[in-house]
Amino acid sequence: MTMQRRRDERIVILDIDERSLGELGRWPWSRNLMAELTEKLFERYGVALVGFDVVWAERDPSSGLDVLDALARNELKKDPDFQRSYSRLRPTLDFDARFAESLKGRPVVLGYYFNSEDRAVRVNALPEPVLPRGAFAGSKAEFPAWAGYTGNLPLYMRSAAGAGHINSAPDFDGVSRRVPLIVEFDGQYYEALALAMLRAWLARSTGEMPRVAPGFPRERPQDLEWLDVGGVTIPVDENAAALIPFRGPKFSFPYYPLADVLRERIAPERLKGRIVLVGTTAPALQDLRATPVDGVYPGVEIHANLLAGILDNEIKRRPWYTAGAEAVLLAIGGVVLSLLIPRLSAVWATFAAAAGMALIVAFNIAAWDGGGLVLPLASSLVIAAAIYTMNMAYGYFVESRSKRRLAGRFREYVPPEIVEKMELDPDQYDKPKSAELTILFADIRGFTGISEALSPEALRDYINEYLSEMSLLIRDRHRGTLDKYIGDAIMAFWGAPVDDPQHARNAVLAALAMQRHCAPLNARLAARGWPRLQIGVGVNSGNVRVGNMGSRVRRAYTAMGDAVNVASRLEARTKNYGVGVLVGEATRVRVQDVVFREIDRIRVKGKDEAITVYEPLEENESAELRRWEEALRSYRAREWDVAETLLLDLQRADPGCGLYGAYLRKVQEKRRQPPPSDWDGVTVFEEK
Repeated sequence: MTMQRRRDERIVILDIDERSLGELGRWPWSRNLMAELTEKLFERYGVALVGFDVVWAERDPSSGLDVLDALARNELKKDPDFQRSYSRLRPTLDFDARFAESLKGRPVVLGYYFNSEDRAVRVNALPEPVLPRGAFAGSKAEFPAWAGYTGNLPLYMRSAAGAGHINSAPDFDGVSRRVPLIVEFDGQYYEALALAMLRAWLARSTGEMPRVAPGFPRERPQDLEWLDVGGVTIPVDENAAALIPFRGPKFSFPYYPLADVLRERIAPERLKGRIVLVGTTAPALQDLRATPVDGVYPGVEIHANLLAGILDNEIKRRPWYTAGAEAVLLAIGGVVLSLLIPRLSAVWATFAAAAGMALIVAFNIAAWDGGGLVLPLASSLVIAAAIYTMNMAYGYFVESRSKRRLAGRFREYVPPEIVEKMELDPDQYDKPKSAELTILFADIRGFTGISEALSPEALRDYINEYLSEMSLLIRDRHRGTLDKYIGDAIMAFWGAPVDDPQHARNAVLAALAMQRHCAPLNARLAARGWPRLQIGVGVNSGNVRVGNMGSRVRRAYTAMGDAVNVASRLEARTKNYGVGVLVGEATRVRVQDVVFREIDRIRVKGKDEAITVYEPLEENESAELRRWEEALRSYRAREWDVAETLLLDLQRADPGCGLYGAYLRKVQEKRRQPPPSDWDGVTVFEEK
């Protein structure tokens, strides 16, 4: 709720992403390449500081230097030509030395990690402790135990400006909300990567690395509450961990593929003077974490958020007196609700409990956002919910019998044909089945304007009359199953629960009947002074899942699947073409005794391939149909003048047909913005 949601341009993340891996090869890359990266970052791009969320724990054998060393010591030891060439080439092939040399004298901070497994190893070198033994003597500070570590090669550690651990401290639910800024290992204390980078950043102005000092309040000198780093105060908890101040969801910092930097495809001004973090978002490199703001979050961005929060003094505090604040909140909220709720009706008691919880949350948010304080929240909410639940339980058990009788009457809301079928074999409908159905969606065009023009009572009667008329057409006259009403929209299908070999034909005939029935319906609506209506109908066939589905609270006999989604999209597109009914090609091929005209090839949301859509016709005007087909061919062949002439002739012959006007507008649009050379005549709609 309180995230800034603004990109922080001070810190840039160079991403070892999938594209970089594809371009530069699998990880780890050659240290020669990393030396080149380091040199370019400082010499070409002028960055201020670099932090590696990467551990360099192994030597780089990619140059073949090990083989040359072995030959020089053994088989070719006495070969003078080889030895001369070997002496000349060896420095250029020692990629580890070159990478270490690129780090010297530059503000580069390396990453490493600690391990708590029983069989953890102790590999390579650790940096100098940031605090000595006994720094927390006499305090309540607690640190997790570590069994081992994986550090960087000693050669690198001697050359880098510093190093920090990259461990997070996931909570019991596996979510990373904090990072331990200080960890203890063998009685000494080591800093996190973000803290090491902060010190290196501050050292740019002072010329020396600032010291870290733990902070204890005078009132409670045993409680660790902050760290002081060269005058910068960082709030921490009793484990020396800081809450991560997430700026927003992932990618709240500029990301650039690392390959683009190496290939110099990034403008220097984008990196100049910036703090750079090198890390990865590639899933194969396994540095993705669960966080409160995203279930899959780049670990490198956790360090970026923490460093930015420290620089902006945005780390939240949890001082010693928050325990007392929790007790006060529990006492006040518990007493007030315990006295108030039993004296109220169920409705007002619910309102009082909700209001109490809202006040607790509002106070907590105000302390968090305004005062930078972390106050307990769950315990207060649990107390409020428990008091409300206990007071409501008695009323629930007393009224449960009458509620069960009421629930039995909900059967009247289920279509009768479904009820009868379920009564014969109710278990059959517990599990969905796969079936080929034809689905219909119908919707009133411009219903928002209609609803605004009518009073609530008139709108109720208006929509009831429309839904009743169309539902009878679908269910009784054309043997369809009414699925649901979605506002003024109707969803129905054919082919279930009773098999219907003619499901596609019956659905198309129902759609035509609905369009025909609009005329007498509009006459009755006009007689009452109500607006006329127009409807769009989409029809599509396909294999879907159908059955009695839902939750434990409510179930319904319904259909789900791609064919359902396409039918809904077709209904929405009728207005684009000025037609009343649009039918998918899957339905068209199943209906032989109805005349159709092809409307377009379109690509709808959720489908990669285009589909052909058709309009069913009441009458077979073969001459007009041939002229339309010729106009459509001309349009797809980019013969705009021919298409326009044919469409104008068709429009003069049938001024009421909106299709011709729609295509005239499409022709004019294509003239203004000609399609690309590979255009295949498909219309792509931008879904909202």
